[in-house]
Parts: sequence; C-alpha cells; structure tokens
Amino acid sequence: MVQRLLAIKFHVVTCRTSIVAATISNSRLVPVHPAFPCTCQSATEWQLKTHMDVLARDEYLELLKKCLTASLYDESAWRIEDGYRTGRSSLFYRLRLSFYRMLARRGYRIVKTLPFDAEKRRDGADWPMFGYTMVGRKRLDNLETCVRTILAENVPGDLLEAGVWRGGACILMKAVLNRFHDQSRCVWLADSFQGLPKPTAAADLEKRYDLSDCDFMKVSQEQVRANFERFNLLDERVRFLKGWFRDTLPTAPIKQLALLRLDGDLYDSTRDALNAMYHRVSPGGFIIVDDYGSWNGCRVAVDEFRTAHGIKSEMTKIDFTGVYWRVSANEGQQVAA
Repeated sequence: MVQRLLAIKFHVVTCRTSIVAATISNSRLVPVHPAFPCTCQSATEWQLKTHMDVLARDEYLELLKKCLTASLYDESAWRIEDGYRTGRSSLFYRLRLSFYRMLARRGYRIVKTLPFDAEKRRDGADWPMFGYTMVGRKRLDNLETCVRTILAENVPGDLLEAGVWRGGACILMKAVLNRFHDQSRCVWLADSFQGLPKPTAAADLEKRYDLSDCDFMKVSQEQVRANFERFNLLDERVRFLKGWFRDTLPTAPIKQLALLRLDGDLYDSTRDALNAMYHRVSPGGFIIVDDYGSWNGCRVAVDEFRTAHGIKSEMTKIDFTGVYWRVSANEGQQVAA
C-alpha cells in the first residue's frame, strides 16, 4: 500500500489514492486515536491507516453535518406555508389549515422565500425546509464530540435519541460509529413517528408549546429509514422504537447506554424518557437535553429529576437551548434504586 516512506521527522506517505502527512517519533508513526480497531498485518500498517482515517474522518463528518443541517443550500431557509400557527383555534384558522392540507394531498405547496441566516442555522434557531435535523450545527458538533469521547474512553453501551424528527442527529451518531469502525453498538431511535402529543402538564399549557397539530413535525418511520438509506447508513444496528415514550421505553430491549439524547420537548416526554432510561446509562456516559433552554416543560422535568435523585453532575451549556452532563459512577445506581 505504501510506495515510499521518508525517514525524517515529518513524513509524507504516498498511498494509492491519497497523500497523508504524519508526524513520526523515533522513526515510527504515532497513533492519533485509540478508538480505531484494525486488522492490519503490522503495527506500521495500522498506524498509517489510523492517520489516513483521522484526516478523512474530519472531512467526511464536516460535510455530513452541513448536509444534515442543509447549510449548503440558501433555499433551505424558505418556509412551507402549511397554515399552522401555534395557539390558534378559530373557525377561520381551521378552514385555512384544511385548505393547505388539501393542497398538500394534491402535491402542491405554498412556499415563502426567506433569506438564509447562517447564525440561526448554527444555533438551530430556524426550521430548515429540507434538512434532516433542526438542532443546528453547535449541537451536532457537541454530539459528535460526545460519541468520539465514548469511543476513545470505551464507555460501554448503545446510543439512543428520544424524539428524532427526520433522524439527522441519529444519522450523525451512526456515521461516527462507522467512521471509527465500531461494530458493537446500536443506535436507537425512539419516536411516535406521528408528531408531538397534545401537552397536558401544567408546565406545557402555554399555547405556543402545543405542536400536536403541526404537520411539519410529523415524519413517518418509513421516511426516517429512507433518510438513513440515502447516506448508506441503514443496517441491523439501527433500531426503531415506535410509539409514545411511556409505552415503548420502559420495556425497550436495551441493557446499557453510553449516550441518551432527549429531544421530546414536553414535560411528560422528557420525564418519561429519564425515568425509563437514566439508570441504564453507564458511568461516564452522556445525557444531552436538546430543549432545556427553550421549552419550559422540558426544563422543569429535568430539574425535578436531578433534584429527586440527587444528581450533582455539572450541566454544561451547548447553545441557547441545549445542555449536557456526564453520569457519575454512582448516579445510575441511585436512580435505579
């Protein structure tokens, strides 16, 4: 595979398809990351492969995140006029909603052109018309870092997102696993695949929190599977849990998690996911909460859960709404008890 290797401090390795710059110590290549299992025939071959994979990985995942957020396309900022407005219930509103849905059934859409705002997209503050996720670039960067840390530190367990929309965050998780050649973990997608439930908790009763009638939020399991296939990432290690969290998560066939990502928006959804899954997260695993800063019910549910179970792990802010923390050695046992 290697045609030439120059014995100097900085070596340029010419390969069949690429040129890789690598740093050498004592005439040997130094592995960059311990999370690259490999079946190479020699240590040198493994070290060379590690360097090549590190460089390719960065380029691939950077491009993937741009695709998932639709940041490559200014037109992704355009908004489909589906007639939906939060908190509306008048007869005129219902008639207008029915009209837009009638157009959609016939294959027509009314679109409002809006300018692309890169900062909003980085923060996940807008809804991309044809992106695969609305969490924004900052939260995707955080998710990638968490998964890479799990692999580097060998934190045991699968990865789960509760509330997946079009599947973009889970697509990124699966891509990182593949890029690091991890064949042992599953990515679990828990969702109703029919939109959000109608809020019932007191913390969610403001009209702006009711998205149960929003067609834009309703993405079928079949569509999410197709999205994985588009990126060549659908296999037997992508698992689906269809239904409301209170019905699917308590009996989900998951023994251990290394990452639990919560994107259920509402109080009940967040509480149900924490109650069912927190005790399955390994020490050193990550809890990521997408809506902590922007959805009152989500924030109340998280704060109540942490207080009730004496969780003291520091909560770190990702952007204007997302937060995360790492599970300490005894927290999972306390929650399970």
